[in-house]
Amino acid sequence: QVQLVESGGGLVQPGGTLTLSCAAFGSIFSRDALGWYRQAPGKQREMVARVSIIGITNYADSVKGRFTISRDNAKNMVYLQMNSLRPDDTAVYYCWSESGSWGQGTQVTVSS
Repeated sequence: QVQLVESGGGLVQPGGTLTLSCAAFGSIFSRDALGWYRQAPGKQREMVARVSIIGITNYADSVKGRFTISRDNAKNMVYLQMNSLRPDDTAVYYCWSESGSWGQGTQVTVSS
């Protein structure tokens, strides 16, 4: 099973930019679809973005045009570039792999 460790969360002002990184440890990373999910207080966890093993991406409607997911199989990394951040993007963001692994989560807070 793949172990996932996120980094890059923090506090950012509305309209700002943040990049999340997820390092994967273990085998078959390159065979898994990967993704980012988020969970805001009092809400269910929701899919933010996914990338397939061949690089096909899909996004939640709320982040289309603002967020970009990418993966680097050689480095066992997956990234989430987040632009034009809004207060309703505030949540704990989790890295996910198709094999069923989750990271521990990283907090993103968008506030002035």
